[in-house]
Amino acid sequence: MAGSTEEAPDCGRGVVITDSWPGYDLDLFTYPQHYYGDLEYVLIPHGIIVDRIERLAKDIMKDIGYCDIMVLCVLKGGYKFCADLVEHLKNISRNSDRFVSMKVDFIRLKSYKNDQSMGEMQIIGGEDLSTLAGKNVLIVEDVVGTGRTMKALLTSIKKYKPNMIKVASLLVKRTPRSDGFRPDYAGFEIPNLFVVGYALDYNEYFRDLNHICVINEHGKEKYRV
Repeated sequence: MAGSTEEAPDCGRGVVITDSWPGYDLDLFTYPQHYYGDLEYVLIPHGIIVDRIERLAKDIMKDIGYCDIMVLCVLKGGYKFCADLVEHLKNISRNSDRFVSMKVDFIRLKSYKNDQSMGEMQIIGGEDLSTLAGKNVLIVEDVVGTGRTMKALLTSIKKYKPNMIKVASLLVKRTPRSDGFRPDYAGFEIPNLFVVGYALDYNEYFRDLNHICVINEHGKEKYRV
């Protein structure tokens, strides 16, 4: 069964970033000049992100690597994480004694129209989900917050009776609104902060930022729509 609502052991939480973590000074890193003045600090540097994803790929291949895998990437924020994860999975497969076939498809999830909830989640794009029947599915997501969106997606996919579903999320937020859902593979557990970078956006800005950073109030106001 994908994910878990039980209390996860520390080793299953990924790299835990505590609420008291001050982050890294922006002056220690390079980042796009057009974002100068818009960020508070670097929460996770790009190099650490890449290294952590490489380890996630090893864990995934150890668990399900002797099966063909259907990777389902949740856009838009998950595309960089998915691309890097799949590349590491392919490298491990190439250097193993058995080739693992991997196909990638992309979906977007929509539960609101303007600012009004539509009552149920809408899945946009991707092939007919019925093609997932009997497949080993790996859902790749950027952030798990409350967990409600991911639970709704899992309910939709399970109707087509895949052989297996696993969830990999780059980030898991500690939020009081969480329903307890945890992905099978977590990159980092972070405080309840609004973060940008590494394809995570604020109104479509900051996707070109390599590091994961905390946006400041000036940045929020500057790019508000």
